[in-house]
Amino acid sequence: MACCWALMLAPARSCIVNNSASRNSIFSVFDTSFPISQDCSHCRTATDSLRFRLGLLDFIRMTRHLFSLALLAGLCACSTTPTSLPPAPVPAPTIPAAASEPAATAVITPPPVTTTPVNPVTPPGSKAALTDSQARALLNRLLPQGIADRQGWNNDILSAFTALKLPYRADNFCAVAAVIEQESSWQGDPTVPNLPAIVWGKIGERANKYLVPLPVVKAALLKTSPNGKSYKSRIDNLRTEREMNLLFEDMSAEASKLGLPMNMKNPIRTGGPMQVSVEFAEAHVKIWPYPYQTSSSIRNDVFTRRGGVYFGSAILLQYPAPYQDMRYRFADFNAGRYSSRNAAFQAALSQLTGRKLALDGDLLSYSGKQASGSTYRALLELKTKLDMKQGEIERDLQQEKNSTFAQSELYRKLFALADKQAGKPQPRERMPQIDLHSPKISRKLTTQWFADKVNVRYQACMARQ
Repeated sequence: MACCWALMLAPARSCIVNNSASRNSIFSVFDTSFPISQDCSHCRTATDSLRFRLGLLDFIRMTRHLFSLALLAGLCACSTTPTSLPPAPVPAPTIPAAASEPAATAVITPPPVTTTPVNPVTPPGSKAALTDSQARALLNRLLPQGIADRQGWNNDILSAFTALKLPYRADNFCAVAAVIEQESSWQGDPTVPNLPAIVWGKIGERANKYLVPLPVVKAALLKTSPNGKSYKSRIDNLRTEREMNLLFEDMSAEASKLGLPMNMKNPIRTGGPMQVSVEFAEAHVKIWPYPYQTSSSIRNDVFTRRGGVYFGSAILLQYPAPYQDMRYRFADFNAGRYSSRNAAFQAALSQLTGRKLALDGDLLSYSGKQASGSTYRALLELKTKLDMKQGEIERDLQQEKNSTFAQSELYRKLFALADKQAGKPQPRERMPQIDLHSPKISRKLTTQWFADKVNVRYQACMARQ
């Protein structure tokens, strides 16, 4: 199973990022009014003082704040997907008019990416659209034998396609099936092996840093939670992502009672059978009607089979991608929409400038609100040959997460130069070169590894037509 859990206890008031593309961000660490020094000698002095003045019981009460916070700061979930959040549904908006050139130090604002989804276009010459009954029969042939609740999976996939207006085609059905198999092995609520031991192990490491025994930390988590069990007991019996999400929902709601900051949020960002971003799901329902009634929240729906399949199908297929090979959609699912197209753009730029660039699909980054990044700097070196001003380059780069970037002046001019230099058309799609990171990964895994693994499952599914 490709899904994994990264459980890191980050120091207070800090944030850890797993890779250079800033995709696999460990969840934000929550601020607190309780003063915590990152100098361990200071921690020891403060601890001794508390022991002396307040006695052991008061010490436990005060340290409860510290270690409840450390627990929340350190637990997080991820899939093999680099956890930058996948971008929200992307449309084909109108290309903005050229802007006048700003000063060299002009400040720009990072562009939003949440707009109306666009359905994939059915290729010319395709057969007539299938009826619901024909689609159901086709999907039934494509699903692998032996999966639990085969009919339930069929219903949820077909329901998602109908609501998202995705074409009933074998390639689309198999793309979704392949990702489900890779990410969760057809488990509606994926289990995480040895989750309690992993959690307590990481908490123990953090406790040792502050010279406090683990039993003291566990004592602080003996408070009864809303489901009648203590938080400690719930951690001891954690099995699935959904259970972990519900645990954090309760801890967030009881932040003040547990001595946690009032603005504390649930740190779990991905889940369900397709490992979908909660942020993506919450953005998607604002611009595309959600077909199901939910009694709790969109976040909790992501961790159900029905909701996970719906939002996973949306992020995988509900955007127009210029790829002839489905592997590049799988790479985009892992690395972010249009990462494969953008990696090809970076490769062409590297060829023209002689600069070694990270082919990660990230064309523009920001230092504060100032445009930056190696791709951006390389383009500025080339602006004379491109016959473009700095403001025009920035304007077009802001479309990097949209389909319209491929029609932009910058994209067309750069590939015209690259094609001319090479004497032949250069590839417009390329596998992003991104390493995957997690405490549970003991060997080198990459976005290409993910895409290739999913593609094997995809090809097996297509053979069942």
